[in-house]
Order: sequence, then structure tokens, then C-alpha cells
Amino acid sequence: MSDIHTEEFHVNGEELLAKIKQLVHEGNIRKVIIKDRDGKVLIEFPLTIGVVGTVLAPTLVAVGAIAALVGEATVVVEKNA
Repeated sequence: MSDIHTEEFHVNGEELLAKIKQLVHEGNIRKVIIKDRDGKVLIEFPLTIGVVGTVLAPTLVAVGAIAALVGEATVVVEKNA
């Protein structure tokens, strides 16, 4: 059984989509959670092996919309350790 490691990144709205794309490209991610500055979860989505391209595109559109609305956000990433 694998361990799960959690990382948090604080970004402004303009950097949010780029950060998500970077993390997806790095791979080894199980789940991404985006929270507003007050800690409220705005969106949460799993990234299972094989989820790429057109399957991930609608989620990235949603992240882009969130980025336009928030001044700052926290990206929480669950990775396999």
C-alpha cells in the first residue's frame, strides 16, 4: 500500500491555471483541491493514471474560470509517496 504525501501551494489567480498545468505535467498526482483564501474548497478533482488531454480539458476550463474570480488561492496536491 502506498503512502500519500500532501503539498500546498499559495498562488494568485493569474498563476492558478499555469500551476495546475505544471503539476499535471509533473505527474504522480492523485488529487488536486483548490481553496479560496478563507480555506473554502472551490473545486476538487482526482487525477488517475491515464487522465489526460480531452478528459482533463473541461476541468482546466473550470480552473480557468475560478482563476478569473479569485485573488489568491491555495492548491492542495495529494501525491503518491
